[in-house]
Amino acid sequence: MTAMKRVLILCLRSAKGAMWRGGALTVLVLLAGVGLLSLSGWFIAAAAAAGLAGAGLTFDVFKPSAGVRALALGRTAARYGERLLTHDATLKALVAVRLRLLRGLMAQPLRRLERARAGAALNRMISDVDALDGVTLRLFLPAIAGAITLILASLGLLWLIGAPVAGWIALVYGGGALAIGRRFGPKALPAARRAERAIQAVRARANDAFAAREDLTVYNALDAQAAQIHRAGFALGRARDRRDSVERVAQFWVTIAVQSAVAGALFIGFWQVSQGTLSTPLATTGVLAALALSEVLMPLARGISEFGRIADSARRVMDDIPEETAPLAERGKTGPVVVPPLDLRGVAITPLIDTLSLTVERGEMALLSGPSGVGKSTVLNVIAGLLPADRGSVCIGGTPVDQYSDEDLRGNLGYLPQRAALIDGTVLDSLRLGNPDLSEDEAWQILEAVQLSGFATSRDGLKTRVGSRGSALSGGERRRVALGRLIAGRPAVLLMDEPTEGLDEATATAVLHGIRTYLPTSAILIASHRDCDRALADRTITLR
Repeated sequence: MTAMKRVLILCLRSAKGAMWRGGALTVLVLLAGVGLLSLSGWFIAAAAAAGLAGAGLTFDVFKPSAGVRALALGRTAARYGERLLTHDATLKALVAVRLRLLRGLMAQPLRRLERARAGAALNRMISDVDALDGVTLRLFLPAIAGAITLILASLGLLWLIGAPVAGWIALVYGGGALAIGRRFGPKALPAARRAERAIQAVRARANDAFAAREDLTVYNALDAQAAQIHRAGFALGRARDRRDSVERVAQFWVTIAVQSAVAGALFIGFWQVSQGTLSTPLATTGVLAALALSEVLMPLARGISEFGRIADSARRVMDDIPEETAPLAERGKTGPVVVPPLDLRGVAITPLIDTLSLTVERGEMALLSGPSGVGKSTVLNVIAGLLPADRGSVCIGGTPVDQYSDEDLRGNLGYLPQRAALIDGTVLDSLRLGNPDLSEDEAWQILEAVQLSGFATSRDGLKTRVGSRGSALSGGERRRVALGRLIAGRPAVLLMDEPTEGLDEATATAVLHGIRTYLPTSAILIASHRDCDRALADRTITLR
């Protein structure tokens, strides 16, 4: 529940005015519905009574009929405004949640991000956040508006009809809502969790089958993977049936509560008529008001059904959103990064490295070498600020890395990890991720530096599409586009992990020469095991 409270507070803060105005219109819609049915019932009963009494010619039909029309038109207008305001406010709130979630995910330790499946993080950004619209639209607003409507309607009935009918209606609807919520709310959570796990299993298996379709075809395993997807789908169907059964049973008891309220109002009202303490039109008003107030209780079953999914989604999303998240540009803001050297002093990274000290001077290219698993990539991650060192200091221009703001650090330190991802778009779009102000002439210079100008010329130039994750390119082309994106911002410090992987030696040598020419004063530190990279380095640092 704490997570749902945080979601609710965030939603209300994001669109406070629109949300409260929408809530007020929700109450107005419910009250207009109660008033419309009650007034119509009174009008019909009173007109009939006047006709039987021979007073039909003197009965004023204009004011009640005008009231009915006003309530009908007002209810329609209020419903439109309520939907417009609440949905607009909810969509704005979900944008705020997504931004906070993205910042929270980016602030997670690198090791945790490495362990997370990409699909799980993406699901939180899409499916889980989308489910959070129910916090306001299916839980908070219906509950608050329903409670306010029930109180106001009960007070109105108390004034018009008296305590017996008004008290019965308030007791049945108020007590029934609380009893049904307490009885079936806890059951909804485990049912929703099972359904969520089942749908995640279906998605994971389907995504795996699509991603590995070539390998599955080669090993004749497509049918086996399809069978797993079918089994997961069958489990999903059963989980959804269990979840839906909770809603059906809750809806049954909601119907019982509504029928009890109407039957009780009918019995009490006409018992009072028989005793001469209440008129027939007012007794009819009480019965129809009880029937109209069923609209207050009807969202309850749907809310109970959605409660488990919403609560589970809120917990997963809020686990990755810190309590207070300051804008990135405000964290430890410092002046512009001073030109290198890059300086490591007594850095220890358990359990890989006991002590490491090194300096990379301006215009120098140093190479980290050593057997696989010795910690080359880890050292680069520590320098890039993605992992903390157990002890020692990492400084750029004499200032510790952890004292730079993200904006300054990322603007002056470039890092190419072993697995660099590309985003669908053109080659120019990819390069401008590294420098939004990059001109087309500069883009061609970068493509020349990374040996891609001939490739681009033979295709659509800077408009050549790279595809999702670079699917339209070969492995070597993807690597070189990532290198081009890296150097587009002209970083003062350049960290590259296996930059020439997938390139032949001649192309690898030309690419490193091109990068050195394009960034003549940058301090470059490479982690590599290739002889062609070692031959171009000014100095080699061996990790053992």
